[in-house]
Amino acid sequence: MAGDRRRRCAWASLDDPLMREYHDREWGNPVHDDRLHFEFLMLEGAQAGLSWSTILHRRAGYARAFDHFVPEKVARYTAAKQRALARDPGIIRNRAKIASAVNNAKAFLAVQREFGGFDDYCWQFVGGEPRQNRWRSWRQVPATSPESDEFSADLRGRGFSFVGSTIVYAHMQAVGMVNDHTRDCFRYPELGGRRT
Repeated sequence: MAGDRRRRCAWASLDDPLMREYHDREWGNPVHDDRLHFEFLMLEGAQAGLSWSTILHRRAGYARAFDHFVPEKVARYTAAKQRALARDPGIIRNRAKIASAVNNAKAFLAVQREFGGFDDYCWQFVGGEPRQNRWRSWRQVPATSPESDEFSADLRGRGFSFVGSTIVYAHMQAVGMVNDHTRDCFRYPELGGRRT
């Protein structure tokens, strides 16, 4: 990465190669894979009250602990399994977040049954296409949007937890439902943003 002078969103310019790689290769790419949607929902929920860097550095631990984010497996976790996870140093050992992951896996499967896939369900909140924002600076990027408010309320109505509007907006950013790369970032036009 030395000598890489490409402009990035301010949050990715930190001296953290993992954050930079996540920004450059994943953040904002449109996701249409249900397993990956479930992974991001789990990780965003785990992030509540913490930094994304904290979660990103434990992502491999989460993948190992939660059966590589297969919702059918996570939905079957027993109370004993959840107690074991609360002792796992590779994840955030918050009992409420662990219980939420299991509960959300069950709710996720119910959405899949109703809509034919979680992907079909979630993309309806942006009309099926990524929203192309035009932020000049990271300070302009909102923490929520009317779409995340609606999406969050619908998820909560379906029994999901740790899905407040801020967490849901972070999910929308991660899975490319919105392009929140700033206009000076090299990723902005790659994801459909038009420089003017």
